[in-house]
Amino acid sequence: MGLFKKIKNALKKTKDAITRKIDELLSHGELNDEFFDDLTDVLISADVGVNSAMEIVEELREIVHKKKIRKGDDVKVELKNILKQYFFDAPKIEIKFPCIITIVGVNGVGKTTTIGKLASYFKNMKKEVTLVAGDTFRAAASSQLTEWAERTKTRIIKHAEGADSAAVVFDGIQSAKAKKTDVLIVDTAGRLHTKTNLMEELKKIDKIINREYESANRYTFIVLDSTTGQNALSQIKAFDEFVKIDGIILTKLDGTAKGGVIVAIEKEYKLPVVFVGVGEGVGDLELFDAEDFVEGLF
Repeated sequence: MGLFKKIKNALKKTKDAITRKIDELLSHGELNDEFFDDLTDVLISADVGVNSAMEIVEELREIVHKKKIRKGDDVKVELKNILKQYFFDAPKIEIKFPCIITIVGVNGVGKTTTIGKLASYFKNMKKEVTLVAGDTFRAAASSQLTEWAERTKTRIIKHAEGADSAAVVFDGIQSAKAKKTDVLIVDTAGRLHTKTNLMEELKKIDKIINREYESANRYTFIVLDSTTGQNALSQIKAFDEFVKIDGIILTKLDGTAKGGVIVAIEKEYKLPVVFVGVGEGVGDLELFDAEDFVEGLF
């Protein structure tokens, strides 16, 4: 299945929530104030965010009036152009090698599965990959990551449950340098911002990486669950206070009508969405493409 097809399928619920309602609004014929107010509500319901929705609709209103647009299809074209600009204005990430990717996020967002999919993604690029089981806090975290390592035929560095996470990361870095590994992916314990000790542990891991692997290209990605909608924004804020977040991996895009949260993320934090989960298979993690995303919404 082609990339656009995967994105389009993953966005089906979001597309149904947005396009069907927009088509209903356009069927009334008049592009008046009531239409634009209702359109704002539609975008908010898809978790585009209140501020983003209001800005998008206000910009659309100005374009419609300036160009004297009357046709519904033309309105959708202009709406797509506005959304695409949101993403084109955001910074881009080009992953360079060798690299170390630290994965952070709260429990339940699919971090371990995402790491397995990332390993598969880079292995398909013919890169040497090593996983680091840095989550020594949660029972069975290491064994779950080991299952993914075996499934993707990837090396894994791990210690016993309860070990010092920073020590595991240290060993992972030494191994990666010795083996000339292209991609080192570090798992970390899922945590909430209220767990101060775990958040401080993240800072410790960050210092170890900076000290021990200066030559590597560094990326810290936060994994977010698409189905949580606007809660994703508060998670970004909490983690970014402790470690610099470089980009986002959005999971479960295929299971939600709230895919519009990607727009809210770009508006609020100007952080690039790097990968999106578009299914449950090991190969269902794709580089995010703004053009495909917006086209998949309509």
